[in-house]
Amino acid sequence: TLSEGMYTDQRRLQQVLKNLLSNAFKFTEKGRVSLNISPATTGWSADNQALNKAECVVAFSVIDTGIGIAPDKHKIIFESFQQADGTITRKYGGTGLGLSISREIATLLGGEIRLDSTVGEGSTFTLYLPATYMPDMNKRRRPHASAQVAGETLPHAREPEMEVSLIMENAVDDDRSEIEPGDRTLLIIEDDVNFARIMMEMARERGFKTIVATRGDAGLALARQYTPTAITLDIELPGMDGWSVLDRLKHTKNTRHIPVHIISVAEERQRGLKMGAMAFENKPATPEQLRDALGRIESFVQRGVKSLLVIEDDTVAQQSIKELIGEGDVETIAVGTAQEAMNQLRSKHYDCIVLDLGLPDMNGFELMQHIKSEIGDIPIIIYTGKDLSHKEETELRRLAETIIVKDVRSLERLLDETALFLHRVEESLPEPKRQMLEQLHKKDPILEKKKVLIIDDDMRNIFALTSLLERYDMEVLYAENGKDGIETLKTVPRIDVALVDIMMPEMDGYEAMRQIRAMEELNSIPMIALTAKAMKGDREKCIEAGASDYITKPADSEQLLSLLRVWLFK
Repeated sequence: TLSEGMYTDQRRLQQVLKNLLSNAFKFTEKGRVSLNISPATTGWSADNQALNKAECVVAFSVIDTGIGIAPDKHKIIFESFQQADGTITRKYGGTGLGLSISREIATLLGGEIRLDSTVGEGSTFTLYLPATYMPDMNKRRRPHASAQVAGETLPHAREPEMEVSLIMENAVDDDRSEIEPGDRTLLIIEDDVNFARIMMEMARERGFKTIVATRGDAGLALARQYTPTAITLDIELPGMDGWSVLDRLKHTKNTRHIPVHIISVAEERQRGLKMGAMAFENKPATPEQLRDALGRIESFVQRGVKSLLVIEDDTVAQQSIKELIGEGDVETIAVGTAQEAMNQLRSKHYDCIVLDLGLPDMNGFELMQHIKSEIGDIPIIIYTGKDLSHKEETELRRLAETIIVKDVRSLERLLDETALFLHRVEESLPEPKRQMLEQLHKKDPILEKKKVLIIDDDMRNIFALTSLLERYDMEVLYAENGKDGIETLKTVPRIDVALVDIMMPEMDGYEAMRQIRAMEELNSIPMIALTAKAMKGDREKCIEAGASDYITKPADSEQLLSLLRVWLFK
């Protein structure tokens, strides 16, 4: 039987249950959604020591008769929404649906979430929590080191009424209980205990105190708890993969500046660097390679002032960028030619490059190839007013970390991207610069509270787009084919915009848009066509069918948001 009450964080428990119930209602067209609360003796992971040791475990089960989730998607839907280089990574889940956040909160409260689902029959999400959760109070912590989920991720969360902390059976005897303010600390997120021990001993030799996490979700919680000096990160982790950890670190204000060195068998160096990692080392790694990796971390940490190279032939633009970046923690050197740029790069270390493509002695593409082959991995931010072709943009994305096209908000984005790759602490920036970044990251009033209908037969696309759009507080509806989309538009009042996939069964996007435009009450609704193809004439064909605009998949998030702003602006 259940005890009379629970001792836990009430607000966070409510948030998880609201997230699970919201998703159940969203993806259940008919049937029922129920919430069952009962005592539990089994059902959670065998290695969850907090639940194993609890005198009583409470199970909160959200049961629906909705669409269900295929077995191969069970793990993916708990991964955070990925965004790197402004491009939507097509993950089947994400922050917008609350699943990655819900799992993280469950872990912070000593519990976990399990999923049982059958396609076409429904899903059961079960939250297991100890009835009385008491964090280990004997650990000495840094001031303000209570575990918390950052405000950007949980905009409505307030300080918990009780301190919550991960209960972890330390697989490695690390230094977390000995950490004092001012210590140099290295967080090692690595599931191979022997490898973690080797890294820990090498780091101690260099004067670092160490914290070891053998799960991705635990590593993320510890990063927020201790704000380490630097992090080494494996990719293939239990609980939450390294990509999700890196994404969350770089999208949270208080951890964004922490240098992250990836050490993994995953051979996706460029992906890691684009997401903001400082360096990438492949496994298996020799002891010498590991020492070099730690040397890179130590060197980076010791350099109080970071170096930025601006390659721009317009002296007015050079000065504008210098004033934007500011002084103090960054030294900005500006040059006007490719030759001067290579001379600078050969003579000293630079942490980041801002490059305009229009140089007098060499085009930007050639220069980037020279830099990559001769100098190595330096984050390159393309900052250009050039109208890029699809081919040029594809080539640039292969060579550069970020592309910023000069427009009305490009200065804010440039400040934001350089802060990411230079690992600047946002709180240490001058007040006007902080306000610029806060304004950039604020919710968009043009998008906020608008109702958007996604018409797409691929549930992965629906989840990915929902993740993006809900970040901007948009209300998202969906239909899995053209006929259902038309019916939704006819029956649901005040839908502001529709995103229409072209390739769908039963009725494709072209026909759906034609029929929508033929209805007097719907002929003015903005519709943006989504297509996997990028063939000549596609845009004209979409516009002819009734689309207001057109974008290829996988959709660039900045481009999609820009289109939505254009068509929703009143």
